[in-house]
Amino acid sequence: MSAGSSEHATRTGTGASYASAGVDIEAGDRAVELMKEWVKKATRPEVVGGLGGFAGLFDASALKRYERPLLASATDGVGTKVDIARRMGVYDTIGHDLVGMVVDDLVVCGAEPLFMTDYICVGKVYPERVAAIVKGIAEGCVLAGCALVGGETAEHPGLLAADDFDVAGAGTGVVEADRVLGADRIRTGDAVIAMASSGLHSNGYSLVRHVLFDRAGWALDRDVPEFGRTLGEELLEPTKIYSLDCLALTRTAEVHAFSHITGGGLANNLARVMPAGLHATVDRSTWTPGAVFDLVGKLGGVERLELEKTLNMGVGMIAVVPQESVDVALATFADRGVDAWVAGGITERGDHAEAVTLTGDYHAG
Repeated sequence: MSAGSSEHATRTGTGASYASAGVDIEAGDRAVELMKEWVKKATRPEVVGGLGGFAGLFDASALKRYERPLLASATDGVGTKVDIARRMGVYDTIGHDLVGMVVDDLVVCGAEPLFMTDYICVGKVYPERVAAIVKGIAEGCVLAGCALVGGETAEHPGLLAADDFDVAGAGTGVVEADRVLGADRIRTGDAVIAMASSGLHSNGYSLVRHVLFDRAGWALDRDVPEFGRTLGEELLEPTKIYSLDCLALTRTAEVHAFSHITGGGLANNLARVMPAGLHATVDRSTWTPGAVFDLVGKLGGVERLELEKTLNMGVGMIAVVPQESVDVALATFADRGVDAWVAGGITERGDHAEAVTLTGDYHAG
């Protein structure tokens, strides 16, 4: 990970310099030194070399055990949740969100996440702040079972204010060709198993910020009894990382598909893995969304359909499994501390215009 460009303008005399343009090479180098200990913890045996090279190296000979290995790739960010981190002055959790958004897209097809790289763009390099962000990314990689093999810290003075920043990342995984999960495996009679989210995760924050800050005028340090903590603490709750739990399920039970519930909500994301001719029904009464979803709806006068199109409403991942796998699946999740339940099932499409229908009302908490 490096700070800005490799070009070093002169720092002597009265002429222009990189420093006078707002880029601090020394601060970038200091950030790299601070983050090294965290990056070392996010590794795998296949990683070759260490931090500081121009590219991360991963020993692909480890893929020889596959008959036909398919590489899966995904990239994402965390959206306007970074604004909450900036305003709170808390930078060591946003990396969990980044990893979760990337690796849980990879695992949808059954791929094991292998490694990630990150990109951190800042208005000004504050070494401790950058290191805290990377710490969170590294910790997220450990939770996901993948390595953090490199990244970039870019300083953009004049484009971003000194306190502004954004994060993005890309991940690579691998899956055996004949074990790729998806729509072609789903059958009539399959069960839809929901896995609880840890909260808002990293989607819909433009709506959430508009409702809570612009319309309601709430402050981040406001104590909210329904949360048992401050508003800011609730909004910064890290995205749950499901990759190892989903991979564990593929080893203990037959799985036909996963769906990562991100932007667009449950119905739209589950529809992405539904085959033509089949329909998924999800019963809202099988779970109680967290208090934050109800609060956003009430304070903003947001209709339920709009909430469901924007937020995860308490479900972060879906597994579609045959009926004979349901008991094993629920037991596997319980053993791993994942709150999961049967939320619906798969039928013929029939007269349904949509691939997914949400029915009933949410269970009152």
